[in-house]
Amino acid sequence: MQYKKINNLVGWLCFVIASVTYILTLEPSVSYWDCGEFISCAFRLQVAHQPGYPVFAMLGKVFSLLSLGDNTKVPYFTNMGSALASGAAIMFLFWTITALAKKLLPVTDGENDKSRTILIMGAGLVGALAFTYTDTFWFSAVETIVFALSSLCTAIVFWAILKWDAHADEPGADKWLIFIAYVIGLSIGIHLLNLLTIPALTLVYYFRRTKKVTVKSGLIAFFVSIVILGLVQFGIRQWTIKLSAFFDLFFVNTLGLGFGSGSIFFFLLLIAILVAGIIYSIRKQKAFLNLAFLCVAFIYFGYSSFVYIPIRATANTNLDNTHPDNAFTLNSYLNREQYGETPLISGPYFDAKIVDQTEGATQYRKGATKYEVSGHKQNYIYDRTTIFPRTYSTEGQDPQFYRQWLQMGDTDVPGMIENLKFFFSWQTYQMYVRYFLWNFAGRVNDMDGQQQMGGFKGYVDGDWTTGIFDGAKHLPKSIMHSNTYTPLFALPLILGLLGAWYHFKRKKRDALIVALLWFFTGMAIILYVNQPSVQPRERDYSYVGSFYAFAIWIGLGVLALAELLKKALKAQTAALAATAICLLTVPTVLAGEEWKAHDRSTKHTAHDTAYDYLISCPPNAILFTYGDNDTYSLWYDQEVENIRPDVRLVNLSLFTGDWYIHQMQRKMNDADALPITMPFDKYKDGVRDVIYFRDSKIPGYVEVKDVFDFISSDDQRTMTQYQSGEIANYLPTKNFKISINADEIIKNGVVPASQRSMIVDTMKWKYTSNYVMKDNLAMLDILAHNNWKRPICFAITVGNENLIGLQPYLYKEGFVYHLMPLKVDTAVRDQASKINSVVMYNNMMNKFKFGNYKTARYLDHESTTMFYPVMVSTFLDLMQGLIRENHSDLALKALHKYDSVMPDLNIDMRTSGTKFFIAQTAYQLHDLALGSKYITNIDNYITDQLDYYYTQLTTNSNTFSPRDAQIGVQLINAMADEAKTNHQTALYNKLQAQGKDYETKFAAIFKQ
Repeated sequence: MQYKKINNLVGWLCFVIASVTYILTLEPSVSYWDCGEFISCAFRLQVAHQPGYPVFAMLGKVFSLLSLGDNTKVPYFTNMGSALASGAAIMFLFWTITALAKKLLPVTDGENDKSRTILIMGAGLVGALAFTYTDTFWFSAVETIVFALSSLCTAIVFWAILKWDAHADEPGADKWLIFIAYVIGLSIGIHLLNLLTIPALTLVYYFRRTKKVTVKSGLIAFFVSIVILGLVQFGIRQWTIKLSAFFDLFFVNTLGLGFGSGSIFFFLLLIAILVAGIIYSIRKQKAFLNLAFLCVAFIYFGYSSFVYIPIRATANTNLDNTHPDNAFTLNSYLNREQYGETPLISGPYFDAKIVDQTEGATQYRKGATKYEVSGHKQNYIYDRTTIFPRTYSTEGQDPQFYRQWLQMGDTDVPGMIENLKFFFSWQTYQMYVRYFLWNFAGRVNDMDGQQQMGGFKGYVDGDWTTGIFDGAKHLPKSIMHSNTYTPLFALPLILGLLGAWYHFKRKKRDALIVALLWFFTGMAIILYVNQPSVQPRERDYSYVGSFYAFAIWIGLGVLALAELLKKALKAQTAALAATAICLLTVPTVLAGEEWKAHDRSTKHTAHDTAYDYLISCPPNAILFTYGDNDTYSLWYDQEVENIRPDVRLVNLSLFTGDWYIHQMQRKMNDADALPITMPFDKYKDGVRDVIYFRDSKIPGYVEVKDVFDFISSDDQRTMTQYQSGEIANYLPTKNFKISINADEIIKNGVVPASQRSMIVDTMKWKYTSNYVMKDNLAMLDILAHNNWKRPICFAITVGNENLIGLQPYLYKEGFVYHLMPLKVDTAVRDQASKINSVVMYNNMMNKFKFGNYKTARYLDHESTTMFYPVMVSTFLDLMQGLIRENHSDLALKALHKYDSVMPDLNIDMRTSGTKFFIAQTAYQLHDLALGSKYITNIDNYITDQLDYYYTQLTTNSNTFSPRDAQIGVQLINAMADEAKTNHQTALYNKLQAQGKDYETKFAAIFKQ
């Protein structure tokens, strides 16, 4: 059989193996994080968050149609889109490896040619299948996320440049370069990661077209590749839209034409320039200039997918992030301006003080007939700056994290040494090397390990491991027996390093190209993104292109091993043996270890958790959420499956945007517009962005409506002059009230008539912040004008700072707090645990779904660490509330419901502490067997952890928390007391002995 046919067939075999793997393990419904938003935006062709993903959305729409009208199947098929894209990426990886391997092995005749073919196919199989089963790539392959399609684009362009390289001397070979340009343009509409292949692609062109390669010309070629990358990223992607915006500004504000006229003229001018350039290059027979113009034109062809964004924004879709319906907003949207700018070359230290500021670029917004000035960017001048700023952020807990990570005192001043330490220890090691080793050495578990210094110091959560020395570490059974403990014995790493060594030894130029791909899709991202500190989640998916490049070397490692075996075996035998050994020790080991940590086929937790949020709400409720995971999957449930379309979702993290408040003022699905009375001019960008508190010593409490009217008034008498000279509104008091009409409250169904005596005459509370942001302003507008006609709810995962002091009047009804004007029960220490028992019991016992929590073969990190504790504490609040109200029979039913639907997990000491209260409740309800079962399970986990801590203590390691050890011992003693109280003598004796033993073992650190 011809080599080409074999190569094609085995490549397609890789596609089938990878695709079947991913389809068998893909999540059958929506996943956490961005997936809910992406599925919703694909299904209804809406506008996702910055910088927009039009190609991804349109392809997702195509796959969603395979559901054939069954909307519950939409996520299965969009997830399948990711699976097939990932399978295709594996196929192109195979062909990439075989192309590079073919160049490494000289052409021979007869038997040796057969051995050569076996080796090339073996290299492709090992490298492609190894990458198939790597942790990071597999995770993205089974959910609706952009990284699967982005990886496919990376695979295609790198394969295509090798095709060009193989045929570069043939007529028409440059069509491959134009094809690459088009794919790069398309990829911008999926994710920007694909642009990072440009330096490697440029170097392939340089090596192929340059007759004499020198260090000097090589460096020039490298810098040219950076320039090309910059031209595409900043010139084509950013400045095209920016220039069109200023053309539009001139045409609208100066010439008096309509919005968009200037942008249309600009794009017609751009097309004319490109066409003229192509015609000129043909007439003058300037081949290189022709190629350059064609490549730019085809990048624009691909990039033109972004026309989708303003078209769909103009259609006012339900999900319409930033509402980029004009050139200025689109420019801001594409550049992710709302996330701020990150210093790269020069910037401040985190403790630097602002000593001055200058006015920067003018910012514009779309007005009624013209563009209006909304403000100016502010350029801050600091007293201390540095080159290569790495410890620069003053946001939130970032300064505290810098000091903690770098072991700095409260008064220590950071300098260049601290910058470099942070860059190497956290940004490079913790946020890249650790991820790299997850994929090719092994992983301890899927816990978040961003803040824990691991590696050579020993085990910590989220660390990498080979598994070789773990027996000597005496790791806890909870780690060793978990689905997410995936030791790979460093076999992929060893084979990859062997392949890299062999590649550099035999073909330095090709090896350098792969190394450049590895660097730019890995470390270059670290340098460019300059992550300030702890991220909302682990970021390994950002570097999948780098792991892809290393997989090429894993494949080439087969050639290196075969060369070693040839010293003792015949060529064909060595080829077969090397292929077999590498297949068994790398892809097989990867598949065997990683399958259990990636099989999401039985999990529905994201879908059902979102369902539980929505079903907890009363009819026509307004539900305030905050984070991605308590919003995006709810969007999916509403937008795709039409679950509770009467509930109006309000994401507080977006509510600071004028565009989002404006969207809330119109009907969405079956939910009416929010009762926001402010006209757009009162809160548009640049107006009332922040209103500061200035105490006017107003006695008593002030009606929320009066406060709102005061701070939203345009009357100069309601304003004050700030130090900057600006005259603006201010907040005169933090003492708010709402007068209550009990008849209206009962009539509107906010409180049942049976609880009339509990209704207060006046609802009073203290506002908790020193300023009013736009989201707070809009919330006050709602509180002032809702008149209790629609229930107001908050997701129970919303932080206290976003509840604006309303906690005394919030009652749990499942996964939401319901605002109710009832008398404040000052005897309740934890106001967050109050429940509306009848409603909550009905919701949780009869309406809730539990996502196969108890039976799923695998639960992801968010299901276990984020929502499992929430589910435990919610059931606990229900039980305890029912007991307080003398409904022990119902509490017992709730306990048994919990036991039947929730797995008995111990995630950490905090969760174990909460579960101890579940055990206490079981004893309190006289279910001694269930209480003892929970205590025994908790005890097994705690003693497992404490035994590990003691091992660490005896080896003078600092890889455990003394506080966790103390909590563990306290829990054992508390459980012993509980067992004694409930006459569980054997259990008490066991726990008491354990408590005394561990108190002795940890006496030294407890004294400290």
